[in-house]
Formats: sequence, C-alpha cells, structure tokens
Amino acid sequence: MQAIHLATKPQTVQPDSLVYVGWDLQNVSLKQPNELQKFAKELLIFCGSKGNLHSPHVYYNSQHKNQLAANNILEKVGYKGVNVPIAKKNSADHQLILDCLKTVVSKPSADIFTFVLGDKDYVGLICVLRSLGKKVIIFAQRGSESKKLMSISDEFYFVDQLPNLVSSKAVIRKDSVLPYITYDDAVECLIEAIKTALSQGKRAVYPTIDKLMRQSQRFPNYKGVSTIHKPHATKFSSFSKFVAAVEKDGKIKLQNEEMLLV
Repeated sequence: MQAIHLATKPQTVQPDSLVYVGWDLQNVSLKQPNELQKFAKELLIFCGSKGNLHSPHVYYNSQHKNQLAANNILEKVGYKGVNVPIAKKNSADHQLILDCLKTVVSKPSADIFTFVLGDKDYVGLICVLRSLGKKVIIFAQRGSESKKLMSISDEFYFVDQLPNLVSSKAVIRKDSVLPYITYDDAVECLIEAIKTALSQGKRAVYPTIDKLMRQSQRFPNYKGVSTIHKPHATKFSSFSKFVAAVEKDGKIKLQNEEMLLV
C-alpha cells in the first residue's frame, strides 16, 4: 500500500523543519526485541530526513511488563519514555494528545508530527494539527489501523513499509545521519577514541579524544558533546561532564585529566 496524500494545499518541507515523534506503545508494538530496536532506529532516520528531530517520545504503561521492557529498549536507542501507569486500556492516549497540543503552542513549534499509532481516538488531534497547517505522518500495524486516520493524514504507512522508505533515495537525503548520538553509542565512541590515541602514542586528554571522536567512521553522528542524547532528553553542558559520567559508570577512569581504560 502506498502512502495516502490528501488533496489539500501543498506543504513544503524545509530541511530545518522541526519534527515531532510520538509513539503509543499500547497501540503499536513489536514482540521481538531486535525487530523493535530496528524499527525504532529506522523511524528516527526517516524522521531525521524530514528535518530536525524534536526529542522522540514513547508512551507506555509500566504496569504491563511487555510495555516496560519495550520502553527500556527504546530509551537506549534515544527515545524519551513517558510512563502512564493507569489501569485503562488506552491510558496513553490522553497524555500523548495533551503533550502534542502543548508542543503546538510552544515556540518553536513542530512543523511535522510523526505518530506510531492506529487508534481512532486520535482523529480529533490529527484534525486539529492539520487545521493549523501541520504535516502529519502516521505509522500503524496492519489489521489495527483506523480507516479514518488513513484518510485524514498527509502520509500513512504500515510499520512493515518503513525499511523500504529508509532505503529509498527519494526519502533519505544523501548526507542524512541522526542529528544526535545515544549515550551508549557515545561511550563506545569515547572508548574507541581512547584506544586510537594510545595506539598513536598520544595522551588521552580532552582535546585529543574529542577530536578523534568527531573523526569516527563508526559513529558519524557524533559532532560534539551537544549531540549526545541521554535517555531523558537532557544534555551534557560540557565534554568534561560527559567524561565524568562515563567514569561514574565505571567505563573509564581519570588520572590528571587523562582518560584511562579500565
């Protein structure tokens, strides 16, 4: 099935557009952890090709072990988990809708809203967003999609269509990389840089390591400490504070401002 495009006023997507990502885990999830992680990463790449990513949010109910486990996987990839521990079938709906409306009135406001859901309860939200000139993209699972959502969104896809969208040259810019790096990947990049410095006979001090991290071919999305994305969307104010956090996690140790492997 191809994306559904409505016959409305054309919307121009600019490279500097702000892209909101909201995922209702109660509504759409993947049972296998590797499939879930793969979809989550590809979704960020897809959204990153549309503009600058707003912190991606995933809504879940920690009272359900499967949702809690899925959220833990998604937070490691770079999503911000929003726990809605209410004993109702669609408890995440109202919180996601409320947060989206807050985003709409904030400055700067998101230009593109990408959702992973299929519940007809979101029809009102989508109508409001489109009336405000926002572009809406929806991903849903086959068999659980709302026909109404399909008809009112700018683009509608099924979850299993994402791999083809990511590999399509028409969707992804040639230079497209995630605009941030997850904390776990940043730690790996740091350790890799320390090993490289030692192999070159250099001291693993802050300027040297930061430079080597920026040159990493394995982690091209690291462009400085400001690109490191912690699970709850907060950022490190300096490279030294990132290094201190890694030391606290027991990954490295500092000695006279030189980084040592443990």
